[in-house]
Amino acid sequence: MATQKRVFVGSIATETNTFSPLRTDLQDFKDSFYKGPGEHPPTPTLCSAVFPVAREVAQQNHWTLIEGTACWAEPGGVVNQHTWDFLRKQLLQELQAAMPVDIVLLGLHGAMVSQDCNDCEGELLEAIRALTAPGTLIGVTFDPHSHLTEKRTGNADVITVFKEFPHTDFVETAEDMVRLIQATSIKSITPCISTFDCKMIEVLPTSREPMRSFVDKIKSIEGTGNVLSISVIHGFMAGDVAELGCRIIVITNNTPDYGAQLARQLGMELYSFRGTTKPKLLTPIAALDSAQQTSDKRDTNTKTGPVVIADVWDNPGGGVAGDSTIILNEMLQRGITDAAFATLWDPIAVRTCISAGAGATLSLRFGGKMSANGGQPIDAEVVVRNTVRDATQNFCGSIVPIGDSVWIDVDGISVILNSVRSQVFDPSVFYNMGIDPTEKNLLIVKSTNHFYAAFSEIASTILYAEVDGPYPNNPLSTPYKNLTRPIWPRALNPHDESL
Repeated sequence: MATQKRVFVGSIATETNTFSPLRTDLQDFKDSFYKGPGEHPPTPTLCSAVFPVAREVAQQNHWTLIEGTACWAEPGGVVNQHTWDFLRKQLLQELQAAMPVDIVLLGLHGAMVSQDCNDCEGELLEAIRALTAPGTLIGVTFDPHSHLTEKRTGNADVITVFKEFPHTDFVETAEDMVRLIQATSIKSITPCISTFDCKMIEVLPTSREPMRSFVDKIKSIEGTGNVLSISVIHGFMAGDVAELGCRIIVITNNTPDYGAQLARQLGMELYSFRGTTKPKLLTPIAALDSAQQTSDKRDTNTKTGPVVIADVWDNPGGGVAGDSTIILNEMLQRGITDAAFATLWDPIAVRTCISAGAGATLSLRFGGKMSANGGQPIDAEVVVRNTVRDATQNFCGSIVPIGDSVWIDVDGISVILNSVRSQVFDPSVFYNMGIDPTEKNLLIVKSTNHFYAAFSEIASTILYAEVDGPYPNNPLSTPYKNLTRPIWPRALNPHDESL
């Protein structure tokens, strides 16, 4: 009779913008998501979906599942070294206590940088490989906005990455990883990882062409021949690391040469999309002009659904504060009403409004605190419409905290102030505060593309506004120090072998 397998699962995740004025410490993890061994809820989170998936597979296959800590911090600045040391050592100690183990399952992000380590996930995987016995299987999931390093590919047996941006497939990604690890554990497959460096920095939303068809294509290839899995690392342009950029991962069943060939073929196809993948980005003035014109037509033609403008670069999901006031100030100057704005991070203003209470009118200064180029603080007489302790929003079955939050009325604009940073994922961010977004003419959301899946169901038009701020959105001018290899657009022909 086969010995019952012992399986350990853990998760440490955040995304580091090395250019952000913010810093990340243990409290940021506790504010966002921090669950000790055995405390993970039945619902998944973006980077810890492996927990509920592992529980289900463990029951099906009679595994002994030992759960470690699962934690996530909203993307931010460089991680405090003491925090990273604590989290890494804690997970390793939990693994040590669980040994011997046959399998280690990890939910990581892939773009964490601490004060003394540019490859936190690689360092963790290397330590786990050294700690465990030979033959122990290690499976990991990554967010595509990550960095792929040799320490990661060299120490993991299976790597799967969210294919979609918005990341609506994070549960499926965990399921794929655990399924491949299970098949490997019973010797049904021998996974071999092949990679290709596309040498490109680009934003790759899969909600639009050409990426929509590219993702559909790689999905159609998976499961054919010896191809077990295909993933795309989009890269994270706000992380100053040597391995920054887009990459392809192909996992084959013991056919690494074919995997390398396919990875190169797909990688060069992806490279051919450079400069064509992003949506049209408008200035705040142009975006509001277009929105007002569309709203006027909506009134006369009885079109349904609000116009949605995404504040693309002041997106907390990219590691910045999310307190830029530039678009909101322009709206106030224009006298725009019948609009809602989510969210603006200002814990001090939230505390003040909660103290005043719902229904109160007060003079309030809010926003514009964390960056010299995030706009000026707004001084206005506001009405507190609602206060919610420990407010949340939804994202594909997960619950995302935004902390104590308030809905204030500012000259006819409904503004949500929050105390725990989060990008906007879903209209529930409005509904949970008492605002019906479908009754507004205009919605402003701080998000790059994760909002798209849910908001496209209620919007008449979606526009993307490019507001300068602390996010390094132009690779040509970003002062990278660790990125030294040729890469587009910093090099026009990075695949030229003479470079």
